[in-house]
Amino acid sequence: MFVQQDAAPSWRDHDLRLVPAALAAWGGTLAGLRLGWWAAEVFGVVAAVLSAVLLARRRGRWLGAAGALLVLGLVVALPTAWRIRGAEQDPLGQAAAHGVTATVRVEVTERPRPIHSAGYADQQAGTRSVAIDARVESATVDGRPVVSTGRVLLLAPVAGWGALLPGQEVTAAGRLAPARGGELTAAVVYLQGAPVGVTRAPWWQRAAAALRVGLHELCAVLPEEPAGLLPGLVLGDTSALPEQVEQEFTESGLTHLMAVSGGNLAILCGSVLLLCRLLRIGPRVSAVAAGLCLGGFLILVGPAPSVLRAGVMGGVALLALALGRRGSALPALAFSVCVLVAWDPVMAADFGFALSVFATAGLVLLAPRWADSLVRRGIPPGYAEGIAVPLAAFVVTAPVIAGMAGTVSLVSVVTNVLAAPVVAPVTVLGVLATVVGPWWPGAGHVLVHLADPEARWLITVARHGARAPGAVLTWPGGWWGGVCAAGVLVVVVVAFRFRRARLVVAMGLVAVLLIVVPPRVLSPGWPPKGWAMVECDVGQGDAVVLATAEAGRAVVVDTGPEPGPVDECLRRLGVDRIPLLVLSHLHADHIGGLSSVFDGRAVGAIAVGPGRAPAWAWQQVSQEAATHHVPLLELSDGQRLDWPGLSLDVLGPRYVTARAAALQDGTMINNSSVVLRATTAAGRVLLTGDVELAAQADLLAEGVDLHADVLKVPHHGSRYSLPQFLEAVGARAAMISVGAGNSYGHPAKSTVDVLGTLGVLVTRTDVDGDTAVLPGAGGPAVARRGEPRGPPR
Repeated sequence: MFVQQDAAPSWRDHDLRLVPAALAAWGGTLAGLRLGWWAAEVFGVVAAVLSAVLLARRRGRWLGAAGALLVLGLVVALPTAWRIRGAEQDPLGQAAAHGVTATVRVEVTERPRPIHSAGYADQQAGTRSVAIDARVESATVDGRPVVSTGRVLLLAPVAGWGALLPGQEVTAAGRLAPARGGELTAAVVYLQGAPVGVTRAPWWQRAAAALRVGLHELCAVLPEEPAGLLPGLVLGDTSALPEQVEQEFTESGLTHLMAVSGGNLAILCGSVLLLCRLLRIGPRVSAVAAGLCLGGFLILVGPAPSVLRAGVMGGVALLALALGRRGSALPALAFSVCVLVAWDPVMAADFGFALSVFATAGLVLLAPRWADSLVRRGIPPGYAEGIAVPLAAFVVTAPVIAGMAGTVSLVSVVTNVLAAPVVAPVTVLGVLATVVGPWWPGAGHVLVHLADPEARWLITVARHGARAPGAVLTWPGGWWGGVCAAGVLVVVVVAFRFRRARLVVAMGLVAVLLIVVPPRVLSPGWPPKGWAMVECDVGQGDAVVLATAEAGRAVVVDTGPEPGPVDECLRRLGVDRIPLLVLSHLHADHIGGLSSVFDGRAVGAIAVGPGRAPAWAWQQVSQEAATHHVPLLELSDGQRLDWPGLSLDVLGPRYVTARAAALQDGTMINNSSVVLRATTAAGRVLLTGDVELAAQADLLAEGVDLHADVLKVPHHGSRYSLPQFLEAVGARAAMISVGAGNSYGHPAKSTVDVLGTLGVLVTRTDVDGDTAVLPGAGGPAVARRGEPRGPPR
C-alpha cells in the first residue's frame, strides 16, 4: 500500500539514470537470443558508442548514467554475445540435430518442474514427468567424449528425478533432441532410467526441501483445494494443486499469486521491518533482519527469474536503508535488471521475469499517480489504492500476457481487487507455518487452519471470475500480439488524459466489446431450446449428457479426461440433478472428470460395466462414490432404465467373463465398454464407448438392434471400426468426441470416409465444440456451440 501524500510523484521526481543501461542490457541480450549472437554484439556496440558521445558532452548528473550505459553496452557486446555464440555452436546442440544418444554428467541448477499430463487409456492423469535445468560437466556422444560447458534440459520420469535439488550432480543417459530457440540451452535430453551417481545436495538446499515437504504435510489437514493452493501461494509450489483450480486462476487473472515474486518479498520484509519498528530497533539492525529473511526465503522457494529479480531489488533497497539513504524503487529495479541479465542472459527472454519487471514498474510509476487522481475525485484513499494497484498491474502486464497466452482476462482487475485484502495475511501465515511446523507441529496446524479461510476466499474469487461470461478474450499470440495489445493500451491511457477524447475512447471500447465479445455472452444462445443430447467438448475423451423431460435433470455418460471441462459443460446446460452417471469403461479419458461432476450437483448413482481394470481407476471410482455417499451399480446386458422423456437399453458388452473383467489389456478394456441405446425426444441415440472390432462383431453376430438416428462414434473415430457396424446403425448423424491436435491420429480418415460414403452428417468436438441434438421437423437436428478446446498441454 502507498502512503497518501499531498501529491503523487511526477515523472521528473524519479531517478531515471539507470533506466537506459537496463534497457540496453535487456534489449541487446534479447536481440542476441532471438536473432543470433551478432545482434547482441551490434546492439552493445551501438549502446557503447552512444554512451561515449554522452560522456564527451559531460551532461552533469547524467555522467553516471552514460558510464553505466557504456559498461552494459560492452558487457552485451563481448561476454554476453560470446556466451550466446558458445551455446549456438555447442557440440551437444549439433549432435541433437541427429537424435543420437548421449551420456552427460550434469549439475542441477533449478528444482524439477512437474509436467502435468491428462489421463488417457490406462494412464492416470497427473504428473508423470519433470523438466530439470542442468549445467553440463562432461558429456559423451555415441561413446565419444565431447567438450561442452553449456546447459541442457532433462525431461525425465518423476520417479527418481522429481526429488533432485539444486547443487546435486547426476549422470544421465538418453536421447538428444534440439532445444527450443531463444535460450542458452544446448539440447534436450529425454531420459527413461533412474539417475546414476547422484551426489549430496548442499545443506541449505536439503533444509529448504524439508521445510517445503513439511508445509505439504501440514496442509494435509485441509480439504484438497486449499491444501494444494497454500503451498502455491507461499512457495510457488503447485504440484498438489488440482488442475481445475489452476486453470480457474489463469482465466480469472490471478495466476500471478502462485508465482513467487516481489509481492511476496515485499510482504515478508515489510512485516519484519514493521516488527522491528514496533520494537524500536534501529534502521541498520532492521535492514539486516529483513535481509536475513530475504535470503532465507530465496533459498526456500528456489532461484526462479522473478524471485531473483525481486531479491536483488530488495537487497539494494535494504542496503540503502542500512546506509541511511533514501532509496528509490526505480533505480533498484533498473539495477536488478542490469545485474541479472548480465549474470544470466536467459532471463531476458523469460516471460516470468518480464511480468515481474513490468508489474513493479507499473506499481512504481503509475499506481501512485492514479491513486492520487482518484482521491482528488472524492474516492477514499484506501479504496483508491485498492483500485489503482490492480489496474496499473493489469495495464502494464496485459501485453506480455496477451503475447504469451494469446488471451486477455477481462475480469482481472475485479478479481485482483477482491483478492488483495487476503494476500498478505495468507502469505505471512503460510511462511510462519513453514518455518514453525517442523519444530512445533501443533502451532503449524493452527497457522494452517488460520490460513484456510483466506485460501478458500481466493478459490471462490477465481472460480466465479473464470465462470463469468466473457471472462477470457482471445487475442493474437506471439510478439506481434503483445505489441498490438501494448499499442491499444497506450492509446487508451493517453486518450483518457484529455477530456474530449474520453467519450470517444469509451464509445470505441463499447463498440469493440459488442463486436468482439461473442453475442451469446450478452444474449445467451446456448444451449439450444429443447436439446435432447449434448456431446461435450472435453478434449481427448468422452462426455455425453442426455436430457430428461424435467428441466435441470439429465443422465451423464462418461466424464472426460480431467476435471473442469465436463463441469463447465454441465453448467452451460443448467444441469444440477443427475439421476444416473454412467461410466462406459474405466479408461482415464472417460473417468478423469468424475470429481467435478459432483460440484454443486445431486447425483443419484454411478453405474459401471463388468470391467474392473485398471485397478487404480476402479479404486478411484469407488472412493468417489464412498466420499459422496452414492451407490455403485453394475449394468448388465438386457437392462432397461426409464425416466420421463428418456430411456436407456443396455446392449453390451456381450461377452466379458469375471476373470477377463479383472485382467484386461487396453483393447479388452475398450471392448468391455457399456453400449447403450438411448430413446430421447430427438430419436434414438447409440452410445458405444470405445468398443473395437471384436465387440462390434459380437453385437452384429447376436443380431442386436443397433439402428439409431444418432451414433456416438466408437473410440473417438479410430480406425478400429467395422464398416458393417457403422452401416448397421444407419445413423443420420455421427458425433466424434476428439481432442484438438491429439497425437493418436483420431479421428481416422478411413472411418470418416466410411461415414461420408453412408451419407452421415459427421460432427467433431475438436472442430465444432459442444454439439447438441434436438428434435427437428424431419428428424434430429444438430447445433454446434463452437469454441473447441485447444490442443492438450
